[in-house]
Amino acid sequence: MSIRVYNTITRKKEAFHPIETGKVRMYTCGPTVYDYAHIGNYRTFIFEDLLRRYLEYRGFAVTHAMNLTDVDDNTIRRSRERNISLQALTDEFKTAFHADLKTLNIQPAHHYPEATNYVDAMIQMVSHLEAKGYAYKAEDGSVYFNIEKYNQYGKLAHLNPEEMMRGGRVADDSYEKEGVRDFALWKGYKSEDGDVHWESPWGPGRPGWHIECSVMSTELLGPHFDIHCGGVDNIFPHHENELAQSVCATGSEFVNYWMHSEYLLVDNKKMSKSLNNFYTLRDLLDQGYPAEAIRWMLITTHYRQKLNFSVSRLEEAQKAVNRLREFYSKLQAYEGAGEEHAHDKIQAVETNFIEAMDDDLNISGGLAAIFDLVRWGNKALVEAKLSTVGVTALIDLLHRFDHVLGVLEMESGLQVEIDADFIEAKIAARKEARANKDFATSDAIRDELAAQGIELIDTPEGTHWKLK
Repeated sequence: MSIRVYNTITRKKEAFHPIETGKVRMYTCGPTVYDYAHIGNYRTFIFEDLLRRYLEYRGFAVTHAMNLTDVDDNTIRRSRERNISLQALTDEFKTAFHADLKTLNIQPAHHYPEATNYVDAMIQMVSHLEAKGYAYKAEDGSVYFNIEKYNQYGKLAHLNPEEMMRGGRVADDSYEKEGVRDFALWKGYKSEDGDVHWESPWGPGRPGWHIECSVMSTELLGPHFDIHCGGVDNIFPHHENELAQSVCATGSEFVNYWMHSEYLLVDNKKMSKSLNNFYTLRDLLDQGYPAEAIRWMLITTHYRQKLNFSVSRLEEAQKAVNRLREFYSKLQAYEGAGEEHAHDKIQAVETNFIEAMDDDLNISGGLAAIFDLVRWGNKALVEAKLSTVGVTALIDLLHRFDHVLGVLEMESGLQVEIDADFIEAKIAARKEARANKDFATSDAIRDELAAQGIELIDTPEGTHWKLK
């Protein structure tokens, strides 16, 4: 079996073959650090985390670089609005971003290149493009990439060359496909840039957004690497421009597999502050939603499908996490001495999990395999069939699966005030409800405690609790 991924540039699934056997070099577009990242951003970052974790699960050694855009139109504008230095602004949100990654149990990248640390290398790449005839200087000291000089321009976003605007230029970092034209590699200094500028062969100025990723990725991963990820909103213009200038500057293929995650919607609408449906991670935590529920919700819809965020989906996510954690806790507490080593079941479940996930990260199929194991395992525990060897093997399997999912032992992100008497009273009420076959009330009590970061563990000796 081999991993197959959907390659944006070919618009089809392809077998994954790394450039170097057993190793993967992967670049992912990180945040522009002028504000808190929102849950749409984290949908993409968690997809990238899932991809990396699964590659590692399958035995690849992954080198992961994620950039931090700390100089562009947005960061400069926001720093001037707040009347603080660019570095003071971006340092604030870099710190917040790394804290959010830890909260969501997203594995740290091996490299977090910051654009302002690579400006000299950016000037060198722009100079190289100019010397090769792919770039030209404009009257204001800016340097533009000439898309007519690169006959493959548009192949990532599947643009029609006949519809491109010949001879036009665009200085903004972001623009729509209808405005495709020569784009800025280097931006000549303007008064609205304040004190943000560097000296260059074309006069004072700053790098364009697109050249930043070309330089940082190739500096850290080489001119030709395996995977480049981002959200679908990055395909054009950012990744299209990045591809063009990288290929022209290095003469290499740049990237073999382009992978992009779809948009996150909120109650079936595009997330927008004007619609009052805009959420950061911190907003959700402040409203009492545990981090593991947020991670689960973001990870369990296939990355190429639009994800519709809702409160009900968060609640369902928490129930799923609780179910998995309860099974894990029961295995840890099990003291039976049966004869079932679970070898055949483990082999079948892991095969099904791999077959699903090898198919472009088919997370639904992967989770179906895991919860098939949970159902089988719970029955085996109740019947006391499992041997010590079987329990140990199941725990080991869950640890391997959790390297991919990352939810079993993550912190909830909530501050829990422990009131043991309150918890024991809830457990007693739940026991009474179960005795009366009032399972709706029983489940509601368990979910109420789970939302407060308290996990219930049912054993033959009674119900115990612990902090998640």
